[in-house]
Amino acid sequence: MRITVAWIGKTKEPAIASLTEEYLKRISRYVSVEGKSVRDEAALLALCGRNNRGKSGTKATLVVMDSRGREHSSEQFAKFLGDYQDRNPLPVVFAIGGPDGFSVATKSTAQYTISLGRMTLPHELALIVLLEQIYRAVTILKGHPYHRGN
Repeated sequence: MRITVAWIGKTKEPAIASLTEEYLKRISRYVSVEGKSVRDEAALLALCGRNNRGKSGTKATLVVMDSRGREHSSEQFAKFLGDYQDRNPLPVVFAIGGPDGFSVATKSTAQYTISLGRMTLPHELALIVLLEQIYRAVTILKGHPYHRGN
């Protein structure tokens, strides 16, 4: 499985950049992963092989993170990733929007919309939470003791 975690805008806080790199390094022990800062939604859609209207040859599955999306426990998220890996050869792009989230057009282009919880998070914090949950999910799938089921 190939995972890209994309976020709109530059990371301003050194602590966020450091945590991003740490989690990408941890995840890379289990799956192929890349972190990518993109300028805007158009660049995000281009990364997934779509144009601004959501059409074109799809080169990746787009998963947008949105507080109105489907909520998962850590175990359910691991199952989602495992099932995706078993059924889909396309890379998956998990996307964090900018401070105002995603437009309706981008959300309608995504194959999945997932919530990190009902609370609104600053987009840079949402990035770290997403990376930690991806790491937790891949360790669950590999039987690593990081996740203790609490």
